[in-house]
Amino acid sequence: MIRVELPAHLRSLAGVSGEVRLEVEGAATQRAVLDALEARYPTLGGTLRDHVTQVRRPFVRFFACGQDLSHESPDAPLPDAVAAGTEPFLVVGAIAGG
Repeated sequence: MIRVELPAHLRSLAGVSGEVRLEVEGAATQRAVLDALEARYPTLGGTLRDHVTQVRRPFVRFFACGQDLSHESPDAPLPDAVAAGTEPFLVVGAIAGG
């Protein structure tokens, strides 16, 4: 069971009020988690990754176990604590400005 924490605006879009728990088939990777998330909550499709290229959106970041995983390969294994469900996979909206 993978635990996913979404920012408030994506929780609203998905219609959830707290942490999301997902079953992921196969290896626990960013791609597997995001595929499962978008399959369960179709309204999130295109908000985290581009519809066509499946590349992470510029102002979305992924964190786990205190590490920024945003620039890691989407097929790299997630930390064991995330795969085991003891630590969440965090989706964070980046802030830009000047």
